[in-house]
Amino acid sequence: MARKTRTNDGSAFVWRRVLRLQVLFPILCILLLVVTIFADDYYKVLGVSRKATVKEIKKAYRQLSLQYHPDKNKDPGAADKFAEISRAYEVLSDDDMRETYDRYGEDGLKQKEQMQGGGGGAGFDDFFSHFGFGGPRQRQDSEQRTPSVEMPLRLSLKQLYLGDVIEVEYVRETLCVNWEECMKKQEDCQGPGIRVRVQQIAPGFVQQVQQRDDRCVARGKMWKPNCSACPKGKTQTEKIDLTIDVTKGMRDGEHITFEGVADEKPGMVAGDLRFVIWEMAHPVYHREGDNLYKTMEIPLLDALVGFQITLTHLDGHEFTVTKTDVTDCDEVLRVPGKGMPRRSGRGYGDLYITFEVDFPDHLTESQKTSVRNVFKDIYGSGNSEL
Repeated sequence: MARKTRTNDGSAFVWRRVLRLQVLFPILCILLLVVTIFADDYYKVLGVSRKATVKEIKKAYRQLSLQYHPDKNKDPGAADKFAEISRAYEVLSDDDMRETYDRYGEDGLKQKEQMQGGGGGAGFDDFFSHFGFGGPRQRQDSEQRTPSVEMPLRLSLKQLYLGDVIEVEYVRETLCVNWEECMKKQEDCQGPGIRVRVQQIAPGFVQQVQQRDDRCVARGKMWKPNCSACPKGKTQTEKIDLTIDVTKGMRDGEHITFEGVADEKPGMVAGDLRFVIWEMAHPVYHREGDNLYKTMEIPLLDALVGFQITLTHLDGHEFTVTKTDVTDCDEVLRVPGKGMPRRSGRGYGDLYITFEVDFPDHLTESQKTSVRNVFKDIYGSGNSEL
């Protein structure tokens, strides 16, 4: 009788679990439907379908990021739009994040990110895992990128003063159009160029051996040799047109970055292309920060009685510098607002002019007498130096 009672209790427990699942299953289906509907948003942001390939997503992101980049697009909402585009690309270009987003939507993705970031608590995946829908998938490797590229961008001081828009053509390697058809599953592949095999070293003991294998292009994926879908190999040469927006007041050594424009490789995110500003020397002015500096020679007469000179600025406009008193050798005159544009957009730096006085090489006796007479009026006849 005791055994029969335990059997009945066990059966009752099983039936209660079955009834609970029958009640919860429709609710779970509704939740899945809701999050699937809302999962379309990031696809709409990039203007691609839910079946879009990684290449299509990257192409859409590159076009939109160039259009809405804050350094190029000054519209009030451009920065917010650019941030939205970047977030959409971040999610949809990552296999794990995209899968979570497609299944559970943005809320499920945030819960998973909080869980992986140490926020604690049960994630959306954990909730569904209790009912046989699969548990959480932790990313075991960080996203790999192809090497970023730096290229010098030689600019004149005039271009940095006025700002400029430069069109360039860049040649890079892009993935074969049908590259996904040349991929096959391979559990031993643990990332680009990395293959891990399990070897038995003794009964009950195994070890993992990591090997270099260029056929591995991503975790769990290997490149098919002699694939007809990509007869020329994994990548092909592509020429792209880039618009470089040089902002007024940019400085030597600053970077202008195009994200994800470097060479592409299967299983890797393309690195960035960075143009590094090289400021070319100017024959008249030189720059330090937002200020300009110039050295000019003036005759002794101008140094003594004052002068008015007209100078030409970097953009061709003329301005006048006036001095009415005596100018010492190597004296520096500050001209406000005649420097470089400030990056903040608030005005200009200053121009500093250093004066070198040109003394005559020789004076005749008559000229010396005239000079003495002039200085006698200034210092008085009792000055022994005269």
